[in-house]
Amino acid sequence: MRTDLPSPALDADVVAALRAQVPAVAELTVTCVAAEVPQYAGALHGEYRRLLEDGVRLAYDGFLGLLVDGDPDGAVLARARRGAYALGRGEARARRSIDALLAAYRVGARVHWQELSRTVVEQAVGVRDVADLAALLLAYNHELSAAGVAGHEAETAARGRLRERRLERLARALIAGEPADVLFHRAEEAGWTQPQTLTVVLLPDAQAGTVAAAYPEALTLSTDTDAGTGETVVLIPDAHEARRTLLRALAGKSAVVGPARPWTQAGVSYRRAVRGLTLPRPPHAAPLDTDRHLAELLLAADPDTLADLRAQALAPLAGLPADAVDRLADTLRSWLLHQGRRDAVAAELLVHPQTVRYRMTQIRERYGDALTDPQQVLSLILALAHPA
Repeated sequence: MRTDLPSPALDADVVAALRAQVPAVAELTVTCVAAEVPQYAGALHGEYRRLLEDGVRLAYDGFLGLLVDGDPDGAVLARARRGAYALGRGEARARRSIDALLAAYRVGARVHWQELSRTVVEQAVGVRDVADLAALLLAYNHELSAAGVAGHEAETAARGRLRERRLERLARALIAGEPADVLFHRAEEAGWTQPQTLTVVLLPDAQAGTVAAAYPEALTLSTDTDAGTGETVVLIPDAHEARRTLLRALAGKSAVVGPARPWTQAGVSYRRAVRGLTLPRPPHAAPLDTDRHLAELLLAADPDTLADLRAQALAPLAGLPADAVDRLADTLRSWLLHQGRRDAVAAELLVHPQTVRYRMTQIRERYGDALTDPQQVLSLILALAHPA
């Protein structure tokens, strides 16, 4: 507040008259704010109205303190600023905007000046002192409104940080597969609108920003809060009917996309996406859609068991040189997948059909009836589905 403003010379009777009108002016101010500022309509009643009138009275009393003592140590103005700051935080908690707060201050300044000027004119205060009084009141109101805005912004920022922390806790609970009652509590605590489904996307941190911007309702866990996958986790709501759109949005990114699941089962999507990180990535940084790699994911789910199964499947080839084992295993795999069509096997392996016939003769000699036993054939297909 400017310190070079002249202080009006008001005698004790004028100050007493101004002080006597403070309760009525405070009540009138609140009434006018309720009538003129839409966000306050219907809200200024009961305990809240009483508290607001008390705040207005304190502000007006502070102004009178400036008139009487001049506030040499700044204590009066500091107290008024603290009150305005607290008011601003309270209005932010009540979800009223800064524009509404400033409009209320403008109404308050107008009502205060109308009533104050009427009193000083009735008390025959000189014109120069009336002008000085107006300048001082404008400066005082500017200080209070600025403090109110600061309080509003501080509360808004604090609420934003609190909501971010609550959304992070929700995301953590979702990917951890917490019980539904815990998830509902976390969602309500964060003020999060519950979607039908969530789809987990894992991608490098540097690529996550554009995806999160394209899906503003998504929940995001950055790398340092993730459960150790080294990827950023993005939980995208209601992509179950627009999966192709999501995959197009991820074009050019090294993303792994889990399945869409009911939002309380997002942990299923997360775990599958994590397993998808173990699969070979598509060329050109295309997203890996786990829905198109279910067999590979199933086989990769228990690598130790798969290794044992493969060793068991290749046991009849024991004793052969390693390169011979590889050739016969590749031939058997292709033969099983192509259902014994020799030409298709030859085309895949880039060999002559007679070579396929020769190799299969060797294989039949070693496997015997296993190639006609459905259970043995299933084991062989699973064991040899992908080359080691």
